[in-house]
Amino acid sequence: MKKFITTLCFFAFLSNVHAIDAQDQVKMVLAKQKLYAGQYIGALNLYKEVLQKNQEDATVLYYVGYCQYELKKHDLALEALKKAVATNKDVKPETHLVLGKIYLSDEKIDDALAEFNIYKSGVNNKAAETEDVDIYIAHCNNAKKYMATPLDTKVDNLGSAINSKYDDQSPCISADGKKLVFNSRRPETTDSPTDIEGDGKYFQDIYISIWDTVNKKWNVSEDVPGNVNTPAHDACTSISPDGKQIFIYKNDVTDNQSRGGDVFVSKVVNNKWKTPEPLGKPINSSYWEGGACISPDGKTLYFISERKGGYGHADIWMVKRISKTEWGKPTNLGPEINTEYDEVGAFLAPDGKTLFFSSNGKASMGSYDIFKSTLEGDKWSKPVNVGYPINTVYKDGPLVVSADAQSAYFASERKGGLGESDIYKADLSNYALLEKDGKKKTNSGLSILKGTVRDGFEGSGIASVDVQILDPAGVVAATTITNENGEYFITLKGDVVYTIKVVKKGYKTAEEKADLKIGKTDTFSLEKQIMMSKDK
Repeated sequence: MKKFITTLCFFAFLSNVHAIDAQDQVKMVLAKQKLYAGQYIGALNLYKEVLQKNQEDATVLYYVGYCQYELKKHDLALEALKKAVATNKDVKPETHLVLGKIYLSDEKIDDALAEFNIYKSGVNNKAAETEDVDIYIAHCNNAKKYMATPLDTKVDNLGSAINSKYDDQSPCISADGKKLVFNSRRPETTDSPTDIEGDGKYFQDIYISIWDTVNKKWNVSEDVPGNVNTPAHDACTSISPDGKQIFIYKNDVTDNQSRGGDVFVSKVVNNKWKTPEPLGKPINSSYWEGGACISPDGKTLYFISERKGGYGHADIWMVKRISKTEWGKPTNLGPEINTEYDEVGAFLAPDGKTLFFSSNGKASMGSYDIFKSTLEGDKWSKPVNVGYPINTVYKDGPLVVSADAQSAYFASERKGGLGESDIYKADLSNYALLEKDGKKKTNSGLSILKGTVRDGFEGSGIASVDVQILDPAGVVAATTITNENGEYFITLKGDVVYTIKVVKKGYKTAEEKADLKIGKTDTFSLEKQIMMSKDK
């Protein structure tokens, strides 16, 4: 539902409520103001009060149904909207639009198409464009196409160790597949605060689960230890491949002034996560930034922003690292990736070239779908819908992929879950999600090479060391840099004997052989410690 200019709507609104008494007219105006502010519970309560004396008013019934729809109470929304249509008097065309959305979300695609076409025939072209009805019609047609040709993959709910009866979203997995971080709107205690003026749910917090390597299952999740979660919304948007940093979306409030949302980072020390710190400029701006992820080599950050220079609402941007604390000028990924709609939930796969993200544009099956694009040279390929049953008519995404390319984890609001949104796992053993044609190729998964570069005399880790990985022919296969503790972490093709070459000004160049295997059941990980001597 698009937001209109309040003043114009006020006068137009009064002309349509002449049958309602003055007291209820005031309530209708107040309700609409709350509606525009996203305060659906407050708006619904006022509309219900008006409905008590105007039970056959199609306009009031529409707004009751619309609020219920926004609150995800589709059964109640359907009941009110059907009553509005049954009055057969002054039925708002938008009633059919919302009915169509509900039918689409219930996989009643033909019914949805019928409602969308009724809406489109009842309004002028400008109104139809405003409500994007053609997008919803496209979603219906896409749903028919993809559901008729399902992928060879099995999708399973991660169960009660991870999911709850509340909203569980945005899975983030470390490259070794041992840490799963996600967001949940479950209460920490019975006294946990709720977003009363918004959707009435508990505020979002960050949770973590550790993989049980013995029993081959996820341990019961718990709120992330440390000083991360606050009484307000906290949302993890990615975890670094080495599992030592999480990137967080927070609505930073300073001197009671909201910045609209920024990207923060928290680092783990002794298994506890430190207080998140804002990434600062040029990544954060006065506009909304909705999260970030870092490339496997640590040199590029991809982030979501509504800043000027984009192609729609939320776009995906990238920025290159200049030094340990400095980033270059952000650049938009361009019209091949970004559309006039929303692109969110960016994740760069461990192969360093496959980008996954969610979009609610024309190529979706409904709401948000998961798409992928591959970096070919210096250009991104045209994004493709990853298909059904990973995507559905419900809201799907974001998605992350394990380093061995055997599993994908994603959030979905599909039916059959434990709550409103749950986290699911897709088995990729018969479907090569990272390959262009989806066909499994030999050694398509990756292995992990990690370790610490130390000062040979003092024994301490050396920061900002250039780490070059050479293949058997001496060609550079990958590069990275050590962090502040001298640690490096990189994902590479397995079954190869590499040479690790480390370079740092003031030190002698050092080399070390690394025989990187391939894991049969889990991602193979090799740790190599390298000593450097000072250049006298």
